[in-house]
Amino acid sequence: METIKLHYSETMKLDDMPAVSAAIGFFDGIHRGHQEVIKRAIDAAGERQLKSAVITFHPHPSVVLGKADTREDYLTPLREKEAILESMGIDYLYLIGFTKELAGLSPDDFIERFINGLAVRHLVSGFDFTYGKKGAGNADTLREAAKQHAFSYEAVAKVESGEEKISSTKIRQLVANGEVEAAIDLLGHPLTLTGEVITGDQRGRTIGYPTANIRIAEDYFLPKVGVYAVEVLIDDKTYKGMANLGFKPTFQEDAVVPNLEVHILDFDEQIYGEDVTVSWCKFIREEVKFDGIEALVAQLDRDKEQIGAYFA
Repeated sequence: METIKLHYSETMKLDDMPAVSAAIGFFDGIHRGHQEVIKRAIDAAGERQLKSAVITFHPHPSVVLGKADTREDYLTPLREKEAILESMGIDYLYLIGFTKELAGLSPDDFIERFINGLAVRHLVSGFDFTYGKKGAGNADTLREAAKQHAFSYEAVAKVESGEEKISSTKIRQLVANGEVEAAIDLLGHPLTLTGEVITGDQRGRTIGYPTANIRIAEDYFLPKVGVYAVEVLIDDKTYKGMANLGFKPTFQEDAVVPNLEVHILDFDEQIYGEDVTVSWCKFIREEVKFDGIEALVAQLDRDKEQIGAYFA
């Protein structure tokens, strides 16, 4: 997959652009609903002998427009979004820098620049996709525009779980509540975090629970603080683990940024400086402050037993 970064003011040269079938949207999480849109664009590319593409934006429009529900952290930060799209078989990712100027484009100007300008011959969106100034463009205006331009268009109906639409907002609510199993079901793929293993206070090894301390990038939307059953990918091999996401209140009083520590089961290697991927599997319990080391270790023993049973 080739990623091409674009700015609204750039003029596209059609001779340089391959004709594509494109899915368009922000696609945070690339959940099951998003996947239907993207897969339809891929299928249409095959049917029409086109390349497949995704047209997306960064950062989230709320960051630029200063809305109350600003999103500066994501279920799938850009690097993870790219990896998932590549695994799906997308040929091109058109990454458009979202700015106030872009937000002010009329729907017609948007189509001219980013649909015609990117040689889109078939366009796919979700049923509720909006574009252009104040979201004036939608599926209906795209259907009309397709009649006047050199592209065809289809909107994918909403994908539901139960009777509720699958949405990034719903998934974020679940993750924030620690309901990662339900979130994973709606995502249709693991909920992950990738970070570098860094040196911690090395207290865990003195109590029989050595941990990998993982640097957390600021653009991840994190689950609620607590203890989790996790899987850890290290050098293409997956291990089971127990993770604590939190502030280590038993040992420190003034932490304001959560730490991620993972005790990797059946593992005893030095991995400082390596990137590992943590997949959240199940919330086990809240983070609590213990009266002393003995109480902490007793609880860790219970956590390990519960997590072992979960993975059995």
